[in-house]
Amino acid sequence: MSQSYTVTAVAVVVVATVLVGGFGLRISRTTSDFYVASRTVRPGLNAAAISGEYLSAASFLGIAGLLLLHGPDMLWYPVGYTAGYLVLLLFVAAPLRRSGAYTLPDFAEGRLESRPARRVVSALVVGAGWLYLVPQLQGAGLTLEILTGAPNWFGAVLVALVVVVAVAAGGMRSITFVQAFQYWLKLTALLVPAIFLLLAWQGDGRPAIDFDLTEMSSRADHPMYATYGLIVSTFLGTMGLPHVVVRFYTSPNGRAARRTTVGVLALIGGFYLLPPVYGALGRLYAPALDLGTDADAAVLLLPDLVIGGTAGDLLGALVAGGAFAAFLSTASGLTMAVAGVLTQDVLPSRGVRHFRLATLLAILVPLGGSLLVSGMPVADAVVMAFAVSASSFCPLLVLGIWWRRLTPPGAIAGLLLGGGSALVAIVITVSGAVRSGWPHALLAWPAVWSVPVGFLAMILVSLATRSRIPPGTKAAMTRFHLPEALMPGVRGGPR
Repeated sequence: MSQSYTVTAVAVVVVATVLVGGFGLRISRTTSDFYVASRTVRPGLNAAAISGEYLSAASFLGIAGLLLLHGPDMLWYPVGYTAGYLVLLLFVAAPLRRSGAYTLPDFAEGRLESRPARRVVSALVVGAGWLYLVPQLQGAGLTLEILTGAPNWFGAVLVALVVVVAVAAGGMRSITFVQAFQYWLKLTALLVPAIFLLLAWQGDGRPAIDFDLTEMSSRADHPMYATYGLIVSTFLGTMGLPHVVVRFYTSPNGRAARRTTVGVLALIGGFYLLPPVYGALGRLYAPALDLGTDADAAVLLLPDLVIGGTAGDLLGALVAGGAFAAFLSTASGLTMAVAGVLTQDVLPSRGVRHFRLATLLAILVPLGGSLLVSGMPVADAVVMAFAVSASSFCPLLVLGIWWRRLTPPGAIAGLLLGGGSALVAIVITVSGAVRSGWPHALLAWPAVWSVPVGFLAMILVSLATRSRIPPGTKAAMTRFHLPEALMPGVRGGPR
């Protein structure tokens, strides 16, 4: 593969990201612009932006790599990633927008009238955001190392620098345009080469693709349990991902939030038709990747292996640019979410200057983690962040929106026991302290048990502390569920 084409493609993506972000900077004038784009992002643009930041390294590289290694069972990844938005649409999207919050900690404090609950949510948002950022930075390092021979750390550092510039310059207003642009870039970067790869496969006589499961490596001692852990994590974790949730606060109203979610379902559903094509063709044309740890590179290498020549170089450069867009868009959204929490709950002031300082802090910790931890497939690493989200924020949002009896002690107990236990399990897994058997399976895919723990803890402790139900619960529930047209004081509502 031509390194010059690859370097040019990555440079174009970086420059385009900075220029599009600069456009957002020109119209970012207020603190509300920086946090939630003044709640004026329309459904079409917002759906593209959410899809852009949601389709991460796990989607662009990881799904194909896991399918190459482990076979069709890995299709649960794109199914779960997409179905999570259906759950979000049904239970959370519109009420969450009507809450009027800027961040998940804002929602927790507004619903529960509790500063301790807010602090616990803030800690978990930062932890989940950092956990999700690490594989994005690792994926960037892997991409540039394989395609250009650059040191592994260089891609991670480059993504971190570009994200700091884009987010700190214009905040949410800026990255909305960046992420919408990057969704269409990522879709094009997978779709165009996939067409040529399929034509080449057809030209070769459409050889059979071998998915003999008896010869494929297993990613767990207990694969059925691991599959259920994946399903629970992805179905329920999406609704609480910090960078996804914060985007719904940018919608003008609850109806727009629902329309945005429907748009996201269509956009990411279409995108997820493509990675399995690369995984299947990787079994045929890149079987050597099955023997090593670089299966995530299948998407990057296939154009050169299958087509070759100048056409293969150009298509490979297009894929490389799309992959880099995946790292930049998701890292931007996560950094934005973490920086918002750090600004409001850690730093002494909430101004724009402190937001920019928080942006730097939000990226430095996962950058260090990405340089220290390696060797884990990016899709599996991302599912770990989903598990923490599903075990903590899913119970908080579902019960906080739909159950009047939720109390601050109940919410805190569920967050600590559900999300905390999932986070501890993942730290143990990443450390390598437990490597096989049921202990490893339970710790590597904790959502099967940690999500019920989170729900049960919130419900049981809330029932035991009925006297602690916040006095403003009735007003909060009315705000969540009453359409804006019927809300006093809301534009279009009764006066």
